[in-house]
Amino acid sequence: MLTFDEHEEKAIDKILATISDCVSLEAVQTIPVPASAMSFPGLEIRLHQRRVLKDGADIYLTRLEYGALCYLTASPGRVFTKAQIFESVWSMESESCQSSVANVIYNLRKKIEPDSRKPTYIKTVLGIGYKFASGE
Repeated sequence: MLTFDEHEEKAIDKILATISDCVSLEAVQTIPVPASAMSFPGLEIRLHQRRVLKDGADIYLTRLEYGALCYLTASPGRVFTKAQIFESVWSMESESCQSSVANVIYNLRKKIEPDSRKPTYIKTVLGIGYKFASGE
């Protein structure tokens, strides 16, 4: 913390007044801070803690399951191909990723869905891939 005597404070005020007369100051825009948690009915993802809660209880997800969930929930309603999911979550080029992504989605649904046979969160878009629905 800086402290100024009366003369120094007046000098600084004068300098600031002179600068503001000569230079047009623009409003500072704040950079949006990414959400530290995402909430959906019955599901919460605490990104800063790398935790997923289903109905308030912690559920264990593998690295790939957690990555796929975060990737899909970052853009609810957007349809992603299996190749897009694979390249983002696995951080590799996709060649024959179909079964790898399908297995991770299958396991993820068993853990987060109320009924994995009738998913409310992760929907299959036939012939394309998957999307995250808000669960409503």
